[in-house]
Amino acid sequence: MSEDNTRLLEKLSELEARLNELDRQIQDPEIASAHSKLIPLTKEQAKLKPVVSLYREYNECAEGIKGSEEILENEQDPEMREMAEAEIEELEQRREQVLQDLKDKLVMADDAAIDSVIIEIRPGTGGDEAALFARDLFSMYSRYAEANCWKVETISFAGSEKGGVKEVVAGIKGPGVWACLGYEGGGHRVQRVPETETQGRIHTSAATVAIMPEPEDIEVDIKESDVAEHVSRAGGPGGQSVNKINSAIKLEHIPTGITVSMRDEKSQHKNRAKAWRILKSRIYEHFISQERAERDSQRKAMIGSGDRSQRIRTYNFPQNRVTDHRINLTLYHLDKIIMGELDEIVEALQTHDKQQRLDNI
Repeated sequence: MSEDNTRLLEKLSELEARLNELDRQIQDPEIASAHSKLIPLTKEQAKLKPVVSLYREYNECAEGIKGSEEILENEQDPEMREMAEAEIEELEQRREQVLQDLKDKLVMADDAAIDSVIIEIRPGTGGDEAALFARDLFSMYSRYAEANCWKVETISFAGSEKGGVKEVVAGIKGPGVWACLGYEGGGHRVQRVPETETQGRIHTSAATVAIMPEPEDIEVDIKESDVAEHVSRAGGPGGQSVNKINSAIKLEHIPTGITVSMRDEKSQHKNRAKAWRILKSRIYEHFISQERAERDSQRKAMIGSGDRSQRIRTYNFPQNRVTDHRINLTLYHLDKIIMGELDEIVEALQTHDKQQRLDNI
């Protein structure tokens, strides 16, 4: 058995012991009657059960293989030996499959459980062309979401004069959305002849993408006293009523300094609801990023960290090429990728990420 698998099985043995301890605590009458103590224990129990169940199945396969091998050592009857050999082959295949399932559940289960994200796209360097590229990225992710039957909800949209976007914030909801899109946070660079270019010169522009898990209300505990709310009249297009009513909302989370402004809707109530939704996601991502930084302090920046200063990908239109710099992956069908066919990139990133996480167990 490889050293990696030995470490993995040692970790799984620890998780089984922890589940046994949780089962014991939950059955304790004193804990069972204390709601505040019981809830976190049952949540941890529910999280561990699928992993430990697979681990126990793995051990059952191993025991079965051991028993059949003993038969081979001691049995002379050809028919019995043939049956034992067939059983060993079947159990070894099942054990290998269970081991792969265990690796997926152990390191990727938390990501798979998050079914809602907020995506923010903004142009970087490059002026009008950067705004057009930001538009194209949003279109790419929208098509990818549609192919996966995810729901896309535009929360905030600010267009540019040339048809690009100054900023777009959207919610994307559906099974596995974070596990797939969680790698998209960072700097995206484009090399192409812009729509606004009259002499056919190739320009390099950029856009930033932030992807944040959208937590359930129970996951983010924000004290209202920690949030300052500012109300003002909304400016810009929208008619007379927009400017006459104090509908624009700005929220500031004082402990972290995170601010959110929302003025898209005529209704102050709707703007407030949208602003709170984005604020919760940003605060959640803020604290998750801190935990991740502490946990990965001995590693290089992990895939999917959402670090906006990190250039993660280049889209070269003249060569029909996409390069993901984190895993040195280059593909020569940019035309399909920009139309939302992201599966090959996402799967490569997931495979690399899973291996990194396994290495750091």
